[in-house]
Amino acid sequence: PNMEPVELDGSVMEGGGQILRVCAALSCITGTPIRVRNIRAGRSTPGLRPQHLCGLQLLSQMTSGLLQGSEVGSTHITLEPRAVGGGAYTADTHTAGSVCLLLQASLPVSLFSNQRTDLVLKGGTETELAPHSDYTLKVFKPIVEKFGVQFDFDVVKRGFYPKGGGVVSVSVQPIRQLQPVVMETRGGVARITGTAFVAGVLPIKLAKAMSAAAARALRAHVAGAHVDVAATNESQSAFGNGSGILLVAETTGGCLLASSALGKRGVSPEQVGVAAAEALLGNLRHGGCVDDFLQDQLVIFMALASGRSRIRTGPPTLHTRTAIHVAEALTKAKFTITKCEDASADANASASDSYLIECDGAGVENTDL
Repeated sequence: PNMEPVELDGSVMEGGGQILRVCAALSCITGTPIRVRNIRAGRSTPGLRPQHLCGLQLLSQMTSGLLQGSEVGSTHITLEPRAVGGGAYTADTHTAGSVCLLLQASLPVSLFSNQRTDLVLKGGTETELAPHSDYTLKVFKPIVEKFGVQFDFDVVKRGFYPKGGGVVSVSVQPIRQLQPVVMETRGGVARITGTAFVAGVLPIKLAKAMSAAAARALRAHVAGAHVDVAATNESQSAFGNGSGILLVAETTGGCLLASSALGKRGVSPEQVGVAAAEALLGNLRHGGCVDDFLQDQLVIFMALASGRSRIRTGPPTLHTRTAIHVAEALTKAKFTITKCEDASADANASASDSYLIECDGAGVENTDL
């Protein structure tokens, strides 16, 4: 269809790669051409970075699309998707660019294919400013499956900054239509599990110190919840050296909230463990059903679903408001955000910090199925 492209300003709101990921995915799913200008205009290195380019090229391939402006540093792209085709695709950032951010763009598109999609994504699996592979597997996956999504996610090899070299394999089943999700009641914290890992030449004692410090900090603040943080050596399935920790709280209301942290030079493993614990405690305090990291990742699924989704969260992040802005520009979805005034069911949570994000989804149908 020769439609006029929808124009988007890549510098608005969060102004980063997220605008690109959400608008490119929705462009491919709805068949709407897009023109994005001022890409990452406010960043210290403006324009497309290798990982953004890699994601756009993957989506363009998946839809036999026409992509213009596709080089590193470009601040202006146009994408004209054709039909979403399943099958096997490989995308390699050739950097430590996040494979989980590649998944954020390609997973929703894969759902609207006419057959199963198999993706091999290469780059960084545990990186700063992006979801870690463990988080994607243990938190993102089970929650997004509530929309009816079915996918397998397998970490073949971990890869860290600055070398990357990580590999994940993903297999996605297409779906006729996404169903809405309601998550309004968090309940109390039933248990907190976690894993601290080391890879490469780093000794296991670092992971043990990280896990012990995190467990101590959590036990001091979360009464009555079972806390179990393991320590593992992942060197067998990793490229390069790295360490990190993921903590996951499971609530009586069936919610999963998590936090993660990576080891850094000059930062003690105890500090890393405590930082992860404090991030999780902060997310438990607001009384929402999802953590601040998952909030924005659910927007595209809420927008595509048929019916009304209602998800209780902490204060909406700039990433979330940006994703909503793009979703409303490219679909018929309508979002509202209201502050929750009710007294919270959980004594530890101050209800004043929780919000209800509601969406009347566009009910996009996969007509190829």
